[in-house]
Order: sequence, then structure tokens, then C-alpha cells
Amino acid sequence: MAAAAIHQFAECITCHAWSPDQSSETNALPLLPVLRSRSPLVGSDPQSPRAWRSSSAVIAFCPNNHEVHIYKFFTDKWEKLHVLSKHDQIVSGIDWSKSSNKIVTVSHDRNSYVWTQEGSDWVPTLVILKLNRAALCVQWSPKENKFAVGSGAKSVCVCYYEQENNWWISKVIRKRHESSVTSLAWHPNNIYLATTSTDGKCRVFSTFIKGVDKRGSQSSTSTDSKFGEQIAQLDLSSTWVFGVRWSPSGKTLAYAGHNSMVYFIDEVESSPAAQNLALRDLPLRDVLFVSERTLVGVGFDCNPMIFTADDTGLWSFIRFLDERKAAPSASKASQDWTVKSWYGIWKITSALQNSSREGFITNQIKGTSVITHRTQGTILGSGVLQVFKIQGQPGWKDSPDG
Repeated sequence: MAAAAIHQFAECITCHAWSPDQSSETNALPLLPVLRSRSPLVGSDPQSPRAWRSSSAVIAFCPNNHEVHIYKFFTDKWEKLHVLSKHDQIVSGIDWSKSSNKIVTVSHDRNSYVWTQEGSDWVPTLVILKLNRAALCVQWSPKENKFAVGSGAKSVCVCYYEQENNWWISKVIRKRHESSVTSLAWHPNNIYLATTSTDGKCRVFSTFIKGVDKRGSQSSTSTDSKFGEQIAQLDLSSTWVFGVRWSPSGKTLAYAGHNSMVYFIDEVESSPAAQNLALRDLPLRDVLFVSERTLVGVGFDCNPMIFTADDTGLWSFIRFLDERKAAPSASKASQDWTVKSWYGIWKITSALQNSSREGFITNQIKGTSVITHRTQGTILGSGVLQVFKIQGQPGWKDSPDG
């Protein structure tokens, strides 16, 4: 089973983060714990954001109110250590920095606080967000000198510390999103920030801030761009999108759609190449790269899914992490494929016929549990996507018009 243990901390948990005090045994572990029985792996609220850190014995979470509770595991039970009470409404996002041991929280009250441990107490520092709608998600940058906040105000705040006034101030990326920002992901270069939104688009921005970031520190291209400059806009989904993540090297970007699809984009900055995986199961809510060619996804099926890329870069679904029930009979399986998988293929082909993109279908079968396709077209004006493939029922023929 994927869940090593289930603990009933609260009836509903909206967001949580693990303490970085103990070293992580594996990068895959943060996706696996389940904090509430009979709930999706994303928590009891499928819309709530999640923040995972190393597999330590201390966890911070919001029990669906304005507080953040910190629990520690002692021998055979969890004990409450602290209650962080500063917000006025539900806390919607938590992230716990790995090196500096700071907790950042955001809330529907449009505020954010950075919590620093001083002795046995956690002391909050005010963050100036300049928001007129709820803050929805938050994430520290790799160097932990900045963090980003997504909001319902169609904007993203990039926050950094101003020592003279002892507060965190923000620069806001405005007028780019058409709806609420659902998730954030920092590129390893500490400059690029990927976002997903309920407008169905994934975007990549530059967050270079003079005096905070150093030019030429890692990538001359990234540091030459101005703050808020849009590096890429990926319009691959017609539904809400969530759970954006970069691969460890930063060469591949992945995110999930509410239409039961997973999107992989290589070389986002230069010549983006996209691959879309259409699943026959319920939508994913979050994804995590455990290596450069392995990704774990979790969502409404309450069962982690493993995806891998082959030597050519083609991604495919491998298996569920949990054991599945016995397979149905051949006739029933055939009927099930007809109802679900053909509908998925219809959605893909209909979208292609109604667009200006070109492509072809190839006969490459890997079972009926996943439908895969790549599209060819323009993402950024200068970047071109590559070919698409559909994998599914045997008997497909090559088609020049898709």
C-alpha cells in the first residue's frame, strides 16, 4: 500500500507541510502519506493546495480553519506542539523552507506571514502582498531568498525580505492570468516561475529582482529577462490545470489537467516540445518528479500513478502504486474500454480537427489504460511542438490527417 499509516488529526485538512529537520529518505515519500481516512491523497478538500517536504517527524497543517497546528511524533503517538494563530480566515497554503527552517503561510484573508522559530516559540513576520482576493498557494524558491504566492486576484506575488523595515515585501505579476492561480513551481535556477490557472493555461515568468538575484549566477538568458516577463504560455488544456512541477534539471515541465490529462513540456525556454497523456481514470491533482525520467501523480483515484519516459523522451503510464482489484473478464474489459477510452480518443481527435494544428496517428499499442498523444503547432510563436501519438485499442492505422 502507498500509505504507510493513517492518522486522524482533524476532520478536514486544507493544506500541510513537513518539517525539514530530518533528512529525506527519498524524494518520492512526500507524496505518499494520507492524513485523513477515506479522502483523496490531496487531502479532504480536492481543491485545497498541498505543500510537502522531507519525511520528518514534524508536520504543520491547517485543520480547515484560521490556525496552523504543528504536531511531532513521539515513539508511538503524535503530540501537538504549537498552534500558529495570526490569520482571520482559512489558511490555504503552507510551505516549510528546507535550509532556513521558516514556515510561510497564506490565507483567504489575503495575508501572508513568515514564521521563524525563536526558542520554543514561532514568531510571525508580516508580508505585504497587495492583494484584493484570497491567497491560494505559496512556495519557497530554491535559494529561499524569495517565495511566490498565487491568488484569486489573477496575479502572483513574488516576495523578498527587506531588512530595514523587518518585513517581506512583494512585486506583483499582473494582467497575465485570466483566472485564479492554482499552483506554483520554481525552476532550479531560482529565476523562472511556472504557474497554472483555472483559465486552463500554464505560464512561465521571470522573477529576477535587482538586489536579490545576481546576474549571470546560473543562466545568462534567465538573468537577462526582466521581472514579470512571460517566457512561455502553454495553452494545451481546455479545463482547469493544477500541480505544476519542474524536473530536477529544469529541462522538463509537467502539470495535470482536470480533464484527466497530464502534460509534459521539454525545453520550455528555447524550442518547446509537448506531450499529452490522456488517462482513463479520474483526474490528477498534483505531480512530483522523483527523477529526471520518473514522475508520480496523485489525485481523485486515491491511488498514486507512476509515469516514466523512455530513451526517446516519450512518456507513458506504467502502473498504480497501490495494488488493484482483480481485472474484469475479457468481455467486460472490452465494453469498459469502448465506453471510456473511445470517448477519450473522441475528445482528442475532435480538438485536433477544430484547431489549426497538424499531426498524424501511429499504431503503437501499450494497452488500454492510457491514451497518449503529441501535437504539432505553435505555443509561443517561436516554439514548435512535435508529433502526437495515440496509444490504445489495437488496430489503429496510420493516418496523414490525424
